Amino acid sequence: MRSVGVEEELLLVDARTGEPRALSAAVLAAASRDPLGNEEVFESELHRQQLEFATRPQTDMGDLAKEIRRWRAEAARHAEGVRASVAALATSPLEVSPAIGSGERHQWLAENFGLTAQEQLTCGCHIHVSVDSDEEGVAVLDRMRPWLSVLLAMSANSPFWQGGDSGYGSYRNRVWGRWPSAGPVEVFGTADRYHEQVGDMTASGVLKDAGMVYFDARLSQAYPTVETRVADVCLDPSTTVLLATLTRGLVETAVRQWHDGVPPGRHTVALLRLATWRAARSGLEGELIHPVTMRPAPAETVVRALFDHVRDALEDSGDIVPAQEALANLLKTGNGARVQRELLRGTGSLRDVVTECVRRTLD
Repeated sequence: MRSVGVEEELLLVDARTGEPRALSAAVLAAASRDPLGNEEVFESELHRQQLEFATRPQTDMGDLAKEIRRWRAEAARHAEGVRASVAALATSPLEVSPAIGSGERHQWLAENFGLTAQEQLTCGCHIHVSVDSDEEGVAVLDRMRPWLSVLLAMSANSPFWQGGDSGYGSYRNRVWGRWPSAGPVEVFGTADRYHEQVGDMTASGVLKDAGMVYFDARLSQAYPTVETRVADVCLDPSTTVLLATLTRGLVETAVRQWHDGVPPGRHTVALLRLATWRAARSGLEGELIHPVTMRPAPAETVVRALFDHVRDALEDSGDIVPAQEALANLLKTGNGARVQRELLRGTGSLRDVVTECVRRTLD
């Protein structure tokens, strides 16, 4: 059974006003003093209004769900000590002046990328799935490319930007896409070709190092995993678990295709970029671009096509029933973008949207 780990970036907000607060250093300091010794779980991010945690690798999705909820709750507990809260929001609904961290790496990014770095106060969800080798990992990357936009649509949780509606389900994706190394990639074919590409990118001098290769999915530098980076952080932790389940299914399905000699689809990067834009714009509302035909189709049709694509892998791992139930619930209640917009319609206040999302982060 392939192991799965999740990294979630959370927004630190004022417990009273809902406005983002540059308190990551204080929250990390509180975590470091905790007698439970969980400080290594949490990390700072580019902006001081963010906090990241990483789960341990898990093979059982029930255990993964418990870890996600546990670390969200622990993050909230540490934040409470400095009169803050955590919200699983991929962008701030309220206006914010992002504060870049003081570390050498963060300052290098600020100096070299200017407004692109300054405006990157966005929170994503990274999912790691174990692979046996770089060759296997690249075979997976080549075959999962067209399906990544569907994961983005399902996770979309950033409709608001600087106090207004962006018109997108995932505006985080549009902001993140300003990095020169972000987005869909071509078929690599071999691990050697993948590493050659990464080496050429870092040798260009534009990127600080290989850690700045922000592909929608990549080989992890730190772990023997494929790391998908396309998703927004999800408001509902059950959506995160569903994404992790489907991502493991995508990895296992791709490996089986590789062993069976099934070549990767030859979708161009140009078409994949259009599919990514459509997913960011629409989320689960309206149409998406179908990963097989690369033509418009209703969002539910496309999401169910993803489920069917990985069905055999889900059955073999024992995940089929909980994944079906989670998917049905997501299609019924909507992703974070829909929830946030419905909350705004009901309350008329973006502050109230943040307050409710803080509560739902810990559900």
